[in-house]
Amino acid sequence: MTTDNKQAARVRNRRVHMANERTFLAWIRTSIGIMAFGFVVEKFGIFIRQIYGFLSSKADFGGAFGNTQVSPGYSSVLGIALIGLGALMGVLAFVRYKKVEKEIDTDSYQPSLILDILLTLAILSMGIFLVIYLVHTI
Repeated sequence: MTTDNKQAARVRNRRVHMANERTFLAWIRTSIGIMAFGFVVEKFGIFIRQIYGFLSSKADFGGAFGNTQVSPGYSSVLGIALIGLGALMGVLAFVRYKKVEKEIDTDSYQPSLILDILLTLAILSMGIFLVIYLVHTI
């Protein structure tokens, strides 16, 4: 394909390229949201440990919190996993964006479910992990 033909194809498919870019940006927003949620989960675990330390110190001086116990937290692991998942999604979104861009230019677009399946499985596994964690802490 010559340069003129390539540019003509890009002009003809301008709307399709813009739709591809919007999809890429939606994936990026999703990955940033997952990373932000992971950060919040991680910081909440630190907050819980600080509250536990504060209540334990009050118990040492005859406070009302004598039998305060906290279960071992996995929020750090979950938070880090969510941040990693978000970063991985950002990279996979870019790879998908460039692949679709090339397929649009060559008029050979084939839908791919790999990123969708990975996201669904990751969110499902994190959801199951959160439910088990919350049931364990009750």
